[in-house]
Amino acid sequence: QVQLVASGGGLVQPGGSLRLSCTASGNVYSFYAMGWYRQVGGNERERELVAAITSSGDTNYADSVKGRFTISRDNAKNTVYLQMSSLKPEDTAVYYCNADSALRLGQYTCSGYMCPGSWGQGTQVTVSS
Repeated sequence: QVQLVASGGGLVQPGGSLRLSCTASGNVYSFYAMGWYRQVGGNERERELVAAITSSGDTNYADSVKGRFTISRDNAKNTVYLQMSSLKPEDTAVYYCNADSALRLGQYTCSGYMCPGSWGQGTQVTVSS
């Protein structure tokens, strides 16, 4: 089992920045990639991959965040970070930290029990003036 604890959400104005953090504990050797998903359309069961990174530094980003978000990982601390810049109102969502056995590629979405890996609690990101 992997436990994931996320932090860093909040309220920010359009164009602003936030950084999310997520630390893993437990059986950390059971996963290969860490990343962030967000709910789709206010539906907690529907999630889209925002960004993910492997232990070797390979990444995947949703097209909607490329050039604005940067994911990084500190393997020694089992922590993943998501630096979000130039935030837009459409980035508003609950963001979920994820630990997975694979790097999901492309524009990846999942629903309910089909969502892979282990999950942290959600953290709300609200972009509004």
